[in-house]
Order: sequence, then structure tokens, then C-alpha cells
Amino acid sequence: MAAVTATLTSSALRIGPYESATPVVLAPMAGITNVAFRRLCREYGAGFYVCEMITSRALVERHPKTMEMVTFDADEHPRSLQLYGVDPETMRQAVRMIADEGLADHVDMNFGCPVPKVTRKGGGSALPYKRRLFGEIVRAAVEAAEPAGIPVTVKFRIGIDDDHTTYLDAGRIAEDSGAAAVALHGRTAAQRYSGTADWSAIARLKEHVTGIPVLGNGDIFSAEDALRMRAETGCDGVVVGRGCLGRPWLFRDLQAAFAGEPVPAGPDLGEVCRVLRRHAELLADHMGEAKGVRDLRKHMTQYLRGFPVGSDLRHRFGLISTLAELDELLAGLDPTVPFPTDAEGPRGRQGSAGKVVLPEGWLDDPDDATVPCGAELDHNGG
Repeated sequence: MAAVTATLTSSALRIGPYESATPVVLAPMAGITNVAFRRLCREYGAGFYVCEMITSRALVERHPKTMEMVTFDADEHPRSLQLYGVDPETMRQAVRMIADEGLADHVDMNFGCPVPKVTRKGGGSALPYKRRLFGEIVRAAVEAAEPAGIPVTVKFRIGIDDDHTTYLDAGRIAEDSGAAAVALHGRTAAQRYSGTADWSAIARLKEHVTGIPVLGNGDIFSAEDALRMRAETGCDGVVVGRGCLGRPWLFRDLQAAFAGEPVPAGPDLGEVCRVLRRHAELLADHMGEAKGVRDLRKHMTQYLRGFPVGSDLRHRFGLISTLAELDELLAGLDPTVPFPTDAEGPRGRQGSAGKVVLPEGWLDDPDDATVPCGAELDHNGG
């Protein structure tokens, strides 16, 4: 099967016909990486910026919420869309729809979600254990995308747990099936987001998959982390998720680091306030002021992390309902406060490890290609 490939030239990453001077990908995050947040991040640096995960079945059925989520800026290029699916035929239809209607330029496939409601039905990070089915889904997407020249990339985890690792098989199968690149989150589904990512697994995958680029994901919280991951693993690029929450300027830092330039100092509180206000403005443009400002509330803790902002004021930030109210609160902060060291390091959800909930008998036969029953019925667009 002919593949639309990605290549690395110097520090640039090419996926199909699209090249980024910075080998960085924004990981899809539900409720976060909408068009407003992606634009904010793009204003800071080059990279591939992927929209929130879309369910293939919901796309094919044109679920209203899903169609609303498939929104890109007029100048957003390439338009990267992540699909979740468990049925090869539904995936084929979804990608064909994307190609025929020009909905996106790049398709990323999600086989890394560790959420119990997904794995208990055989989806997300549970699915690569079923090697034949995994391959059929990837091939279906590649075949549907190929006539339009749309590259397909695949993201997965190390495996279900330490006793059921799948990433080497998944990488080989994805490459053989025509994927343009693969990305590995260096955790198992059982770890979820706890502990530390195993970057040595990314290095092993890079040694195992030699024909297409391998991207590393997990615990990239600074430009230094990205350079260190690349040095330790040999990966062709990095995928950034939680590390950019409340700090979209991370993409500026990454661009500087990969270009061999000094990484800028962290912004003072005045600059953070300007970024926060810009985020609010973009969300209001996308959703309307009332809904956009409500959506911003969940970002407040990350933006203000480490700064000397009292608990009462933080509470008020979490209850804002208008841009005017936001402006009033921002005006009360001291813009000269420097970026705090407490703001560095891991951020976002971490939680704890736990047993992965799987369909009954899921581990019995890894070559069983039966489509999981009901895994796509919850087609709420995520």
C-alpha cells in the first residue's frame, strides 16, 4: 500500500505535503483544543495543531455538536482533525467524508484514550491489543484518505498495562498499513496520567519503526523537556498536551529551543493577564460571550498557577460571566509580578493508576477482528 509519509529534515517535520519548521504537535484535549485555543497557541509558534477528538460515527451521522467541533480558522493550515473509531467501515466512511467535503487536511487517529467508559467497550487504548482489527481500521482510513493526498497519523500508548504491552506491534502495523507517522504516549492505559512517562519505550519504538517518523508524547512541560526527550529517544518530534494548559507561550519556547535560540523568560503577571484576556476574546468570538467566558473558567487555575493571587480572588475568577467582569478582576492584579518558579513542572490532570476496565473476554484472542459492540453508540462528538 502506498503511504503518504512524513519526514524529518533538520528540525523541521513534514507530514505529507505539510511542513512545520518546529517538530511539535499539539495533542487533542477534550474541551480544550477548540478553534480558540488552537489559534492562541498558533500565535506563539509553528507546529501541527490538532482539534478536539471527533467520533467517526458521530461525524458520519452529522451529529450537530460534532459538526460544530469541526471548525477551523480561515488561515489555519494544515487543518488537523483527530478521529476516534472502532469500526473499519465507519472509519472509512468518516475519512471519505472528510476528503470529499474538504473538512480537514490531516487526520490523526486516537488509540490512546485511557478513560474507563471508552476502554470498557474496547475502544481507545484497549483496541491495539486486537492486532487485526487495529490494522483494518488504520488501513481503512489510509485507503479513504489517499486519493485526496490526506496524511493519516496514529497515536497510541505503551499498552493496556505492564503485562499487555502493544506499542511495538501497533507501530509496525500502522507503518505497514500506510500511516504517515506514529506517536507514542509513554504510559500504559492503567497508568492513565499518573507517575512518569517511560521515554525509553519511545526510544524502542523509534528503533522498531524505521520507515516513518516516530513522535514522543508524555511529560513535556518545558522546552528543555522537549529537547531532552528528543536527545534521549531519537524521536522525530514531540506531542504536547497538558504542558501547554494555561501557558500557550510554551510553543514560543519550543520554537526557540528547536531553532537553537535562547528560550525566553517566563511572562510576568501583566503578560499572563494579556494572554488570558486574548483567550477570553477568542472564546467569545467562537462561542458567544456568555458561553465563551464560562468556558474560560476551567483555564483560570492553570493561568494563575504559582502567582500570589489570594483564594478569594481565585474563587471570583472561577465564577466570571462577562468580559467586563474579567477585565475588572484582571485590573486588580499587579502586572509587575515575575513568572514564579512554582508555575513550572507538571500540570493538568494526573490522578492515580488503576485496573483497566475491558469487555469480557477481551484478552482471550488478540487476532479477533470482531468490532466491539456499542463502542461508538455514545456519539457526543468526543
